[in-house]
Amino acid sequence: MALFETIKGFLSYKEPSNVEQFELLEDESEGMDSESQQDSSKINEQNNIDNASSKSSEKLKGKKIPMPMDEWNEERKQDSNTQQDPASQQDSNSAAKNYISKDLLQNRLVMEQEFNLPINKDIVIRDIHVGKSTDAFIVFVDGMVDNTIINDYILRPLLTENHFRSVEDECDVDYIIKNVLSINQISKTFTYDEVITQVLNGLTALFIQGCLEVVIIETRGFEKRSIEQPVTETVISGPHEAFTENLRTNLTLVRKIVKNKDLITEMLPVGKTNHSNCGVMYIDGIANTKIVDEVKRRIKSIDIDFIMGSGMLNQLIEDHPYAIFPQILSTERPDRTASFLMEGKVIFICDGTPYASAVPVTFFHMFHSSEDSFMRWQYGTFLRLIRIMAFFLAMFLPGFYVALALYHAEMIPTELLLAIEISRENVPFPVIVEILMVEFGFELIREAGVRVPDVIGQTLGILGALILGQAAVTANLVSPILIIIVAITGLGNFAMPNYYLGVAIRILKFLFIFLGFFAGFYGISIGVFMVGGMACSMKCFGVPYFTPVAPKTEVNPDVIIRQPIWKQRMRPDLLNNPNKTRTGKIVRGWADKDKKGDRK
Repeated sequence: MALFETIKGFLSYKEPSNVEQFELLEDESEGMDSESQQDSSKINEQNNIDNASSKSSEKLKGKKIPMPMDEWNEERKQDSNTQQDPASQQDSNSAAKNYISKDLLQNRLVMEQEFNLPINKDIVIRDIHVGKSTDAFIVFVDGMVDNTIINDYILRPLLTENHFRSVEDECDVDYIIKNVLSINQISKTFTYDEVITQVLNGLTALFIQGCLEVVIIETRGFEKRSIEQPVTETVISGPHEAFTENLRTNLTLVRKIVKNKDLITEMLPVGKTNHSNCGVMYIDGIANTKIVDEVKRRIKSIDIDFIMGSGMLNQLIEDHPYAIFPQILSTERPDRTASFLMEGKVIFICDGTPYASAVPVTFFHMFHSSEDSFMRWQYGTFLRLIRIMAFFLAMFLPGFYVALALYHAEMIPTELLLAIEISRENVPFPVIVEILMVEFGFELIREAGVRVPDVIGQTLGILGALILGQAAVTANLVSPILIIIVAITGLGNFAMPNYYLGVAIRILKFLFIFLGFFAGFYGISIGVFMVGGMACSMKCFGVPYFTPVAPKTEVNPDVIIRQPIWKQRMRPDLLNNPNKTRTGKIVRGWADKDKKGDRK
C-alpha cells in the first residue's frame, strides 16, 4: 500500500506548501548599465529624503508613527540591562565560568575534569617552570602531536633561563610568542572550550600562572596516508593525484592548482560529539554569495552527534533525501575540484574521507569526466555520447527484453524471434524469473568482487562471468541471449563516471523490469514519466536538476557536446555568477595575428 500511496502522491495534484525553500534568483540589478544603476540609486536616495521629511512632518502634526527597528532594539537592550531575568543571569554565569582563570591550579583542575584524567591515558599534562621562575603546564594528545616540535621548540626554549632575564612581569604572553617560541603558527585564546577543541585537533595548549590567556601552538604530527593514484576515477591523460583522509593535505592539493588570492577556505565544525572539521572552499568574485551562504547555513544548522566524512554530510544537506538520483557530486581528484571552483561552484571537504563534494550540480554533470578537458573536443564529445548511450542501455535494456518477450513479440523480426524461441525452448523458467535470477547473480558477483581482497578479485570476476554463465546455459537454466543482455547492461553501468549514478541505475533497472512484466511498453512509459517528472521537479541548492533542458536556459558549450576550449567563453548560466566571463575577447592571439598578416 505504501508503494501505491507514493505513486499516487507523484501523479495527483498537491496544494503548494508554505515552507520556504532556497531559490537562486536572478539579481535585479543584472543587465542594467552603470548609468541606470546610478540613476536608480539617486532615485532611492531622493525617496529616502522624501520619506524622512514626510515622517518629520507627521511627527509635527502629532500623528503616531511606527517605531523603526533600530530604535526598538535599543530600547529593548536598555530594558534588559535595567532588569535582567534569572535565565540570562545563569547564561552570563556559565559564560564567565568558561573564561581562563589566573589561578594555574584551577586551570589544571578544569583540564583534568574535561579530559577525564587520570582515566584517559592519551591526554598528557606536563608541568614546567618557565624561565625557572613561573609555574606553567602544557596539554596535548599523545599520538596526534610531533614530539620533536614539543621537545626542541617548546620545552627547551621555555626552560632556558637566559630567554627571560629581561622580563619584568611574571606573565608576558606576547613576549613568549614573539621572542621565545620558534613555531610558525601560534595563537591566543581566552576560553576553555576553544582550548579543548584545539587540543583535540592535535595542537598544544600552554597555561601560565597569572595569565588570562592560553597560548595555542601548532604541533600536529599524526600519521597519515601518502598521496596516491585515484581508485574510482582513473584516467589515461591528466594528473594522477588523489585526495587523502587528511583535511589539510586535501586543501593544499587544491591550492597547489588554484593559485588565487581570492580562493577562500572557511572551517566549520560538524558533529556534536566527534567535532570533525569541514572546509568550505569557493573563489570570491566568481561563486554566487547566495549559494555560499546557503551551504554554510545548512552545515551550521545540523544537530547530530557523529558525522564521518562528506558522505554523511551530503545526505544531511541535500534538498531531496528521498530522490533516487545523486544531488551532490563527489570526486577524489584535486584537478576536477579545481575546475569546479573555477566554474563558480562551492566545494566542501570533510576530515576523514578522501573525497570533495561540489554544489550545485545538475544531471548532466554526472556524465562528465576529468579527462574530458585534457582531450581534443572531438574525442571528449564522442566519449560523452557513448556514456549517455550506456546510461539508456543499463537502465532500459532488460525491461525492454521482458516487454518484447511477453507482450510485443510482433515487433521482433521473424528470424530473431525464432532464434529467441529456440534458445528458450528448454528453459524451464518464465522470462521474469529467468532475468531476475541472472541479474541477481550478476549483482552478487559485482558486490563480492568489491569486498574480497584485490588478489582474488579478478579471479572471482572471471569465475562468475564465464564459468557460472556457461554452466547455466549448458544446464538449460537460462538462455544464451539473456546472458548477452545482462552483460551489455553491466558494461553500460560500468561506463558511468559517477559511482552513485551507477547505483541509481542498478536500482531503477529492476523497477523497469517489473513495469515491463506487468504492462509491457505501457508500464515502461509510465515509469519514464514518473522518474522524469521526479527528476525535473528536483533542485540542487536552488538550481533545477535538469538545467539547461528543463527549464531551458542559455546552453553552456560544455554540457553534452563539448566545443573547443577557445569557444567556452562564458561560465554556466545556471549558477548566476558575478563574473560570468571566462576568457578575453581574443583567446588565441597568435591565430588572430596570423589572420591579420594574411589579410595584409
